[in-house]
Amino acid sequence: MELAEIRTYPIKSGKGVPRLSAGVLPWGLEGDRRWGVVDPLGELIWVGEHPRLLSVSAAETPEGGLRLSARGMGELTVPPAAGDTIALGCSALDRAVLAHADAHEWFTRLLGRPARLVWLDDPGRRTVTEVSGGLWDGPLHLVSTGSLRRLDDWIAEGAVERGEHPPAPLDVARFRPNLVVDGAEPFAEDAWTSVRIGEIDFRVSVSCDRCAATIWDPATQERGKEPLRTLARHRRWDGKTWFGIRLAPRNLGELRVGDEVRPVQGGRLRPAFAAAGPVIGRRGGSEPIGKAGSPPDGSGQP
Repeated sequence: MELAEIRTYPIKSGKGVPRLSAGVLPWGLEGDRRWGVVDPLGELIWVGEHPRLLSVSAAETPEGGLRLSARGMGELTVPPAAGDTIALGCSALDRAVLAHADAHEWFTRLLGRPARLVWLDDPGRRTVTEVSGGLWDGPLHLVSTGSLRRLDDWIAEGAVERGEHPPAPLDVARFRPNLVVDGAEPFAEDAWTSVRIGEIDFRVSVSCDRCAATIWDPATQERGKEPLRTLARHRRWDGKTWFGIRLAPRNLGELRVGDEVRPVQGGRLRPAFAAAGPVIGRRGGSEPIGKAGSPPDGSGQP
């Protein structure tokens, strides 16, 4: 079993960046989701309502700024954030630094609503707890190619049952993972309690319940019914659908594509999967950066 892909997301809800290696820090991967787009009240703008965020490519500059591009928009180079520090309406991010005004205007034009770009100057404020259930108890999101292939098979089978042509396999980008593992049996990760990737040990903290952000095609920003329709049929309990797991690092270092993956499987399934019983009472999602009670993606990772 090996680490097949590493992805970071410079901007929450923007496009992912494939990496050959990435540093593991207490709050997640280096350079992952340090920037976000908020409304005038400091609330993070949700990709489920504004899927054009998925079209935003962001590359970090050597100076610490960003180079932005998106379909139908001119390219913009944003200098390092040096504006006022503002309060955010998110329990995981209490405050952040405003980016240059040009970035606010760029995102406002992109989304057709007032928007501001902010930078998380101190990611240490994203508390990673030792007990499952904290909003930031699993800052790295892992999925497996085996599970994705099984999901694709289920989707194809459902299409045939409905008399439809089976669709193309899903792009793993819909799930916005940091780590993609190859060589595991479908959904074997459900029972992992910890995993060693290369020389880094991780605690498996919580399973990922999936939100409506996954039904938007990241390449076209078109809305569909998958994968939630099929996950609801095969992977639904406690009123939620599940795919992938979240990890918290136990030590720091460097991950590299091709690293060996060595999971530890518990004697029983983790609580979130125990006989469809009680599920850990926090929204899993794929992007743990928002606040509880926000739209489905708000407390996840996109």
